[in-house]
Amino acid sequence: MSATRDLIAQLRRRLGEDDPLSPAGPALPLTPPPRRVVPAARKQTEYLREASAHTTALVGIGHVGTRYATDVVLQFQAELAVTHNAVASALPEAWREQNGLLALNTHASDHQEFLLRPDRGRRLDDESRSLLEREARKDVDVQPILADGLSALACVGSGLEVLAALTRECESRGWSVGSPMCARHARVWLEDEIGEVVRAKICIIILGERPGLGTGDGLSAYMVYQPAVGKTDGDRNMLSNIHKRGTSPADAAARMARMAGAMLEQGVSGVDLDLSRLGTEAGAIGMRAPLVRGSLVEVAK
Repeated sequence: MSATRDLIAQLRRRLGEDDPLSPAGPALPLTPPPRRVVPAARKQTEYLREASAHTTALVGIGHVGTRYATDVVLQFQAELAVTHNAVASALPEAWREQNGLLALNTHASDHQEFLLRPDRGRRLDDESRSLLEREARKDVDVQPILADGLSALACVGSGLEVLAALTRECESRGWSVGSPMCARHARVWLEDEIGEVVRAKICIIILGERPGLGTGDGLSAYMVYQPAVGKTDGDRNMLSNIHKRGTSPADAAARMARMAGAMLEQGVSGVDLDLSRLGTEAGAIGMRAPLVRGSLVEVAK
């Protein structure tokens, strides 16, 4: 034994604590685990009942003591995984050509660069600009653009349906519609260059929106009047939450067409556009149907 250990042992004996383990004391009484508290329907306020019926947010989820219940935590993690998967998704190489869309690309060389360098997704590369100048219809009233944005899953999932519905709505009003196209690794401001090249009166880019919890398939539509490079976000109008559990593709197309009509009538878009009169049109503004929060996990009771 070393001198140091010998001194420590002598000190323990002198203090009466030669045994490093304390003697076992009486067993502590076990308290039952906290009861999971879930607001019953009779205990919910009217506000909570209405709120939980019209949102997929975590409202009225209950708790165990001061913490979330296990199934709530697992649901949160599952929905976060849905979000990560959507952001990481990439548009399939041949998908655009297979669906008859003019295939455009930006200066972002791959998906990783697109996520890290938003500026590279705002302008067309040289080859795509030449393709647009050569093959796209010019001097149109409305130029719709389908794009991957931050969810290629949304673009592939319902993008074609929204694009077709919007085209029908515009043509039914007697407007000319530009060539169907899809941009890869695209950000919102890309519509400015595309609209400028095709000389469109209105440009609408429909792209995968930043995913929320459990919603990785949502699309957003950004609209601008007289598109040109240099337009700001204040020059645009936006419709979000386009998916089958939110604003349906058909409803979104009708709303976009009504907004485009207001732009053509007033000659402006963005913060200067007066949308107050759209509320008087049938179905222009209204409450959506209650949403059902789907469970992604199953926990044994």
